[in-house]
Amino acid sequence: MLPDFTKLATTVGNALQKKSLKLVTAESCTGGLVAQVLTSIPGSSVYYDHGFVAYSNESKQELLGVEEEVLKEFGAVSEQAVRGMAEGALNYSHAQISLAVTGIAGPDGGTTEKPTGMVWFALAGDGRITKTECQCFEGDRETIRAQAAQFVLEFLLRWL
Repeated sequence: MLPDFTKLATTVGNALQKKSLKLVTAESCTGGLVAQVLTSIPGSSVYYDHGFVAYSNESKQELLGVEEEVLKEFGAVSEQAVRGMAEGALNYSHAQISLAVTGIAGPDGGTTEKPTGMVWFALAGDGRITKTECQCFEGDRETIRAQAAQFVLEFLLRWL
């Protein structure tokens, strides 16, 4: 069961509105959960442009312009990939700010170097240098995805 994100989503929406910013999201492991959370608030179209769910490497390339070489060399779960996702989302939207999430929600897919629960985040736009961060979460797939969604929204609030 997902936590109630209403208060956090409302706070994010208010912060974006206060700065007259529109947001675009680029999600992989969260599969659109961040977009769902944000658009659950009535009137969110004022500050939310749209979202990309780029789950496969091909979709990261085709929808967001992430370079094939980046994915081959560093993998989809990397700082380089999430930076490309965030910056690509801005290029293919009318938003001024973007956030991106890519990681391993599990239960399979983890390795020693990139364990299940490892998630990369990026924020781009608003005239700033793209900021990235990596977190490792614990729990089952649903819990990891929920923690990732919560983290990226809190990350955005701190950035704003």
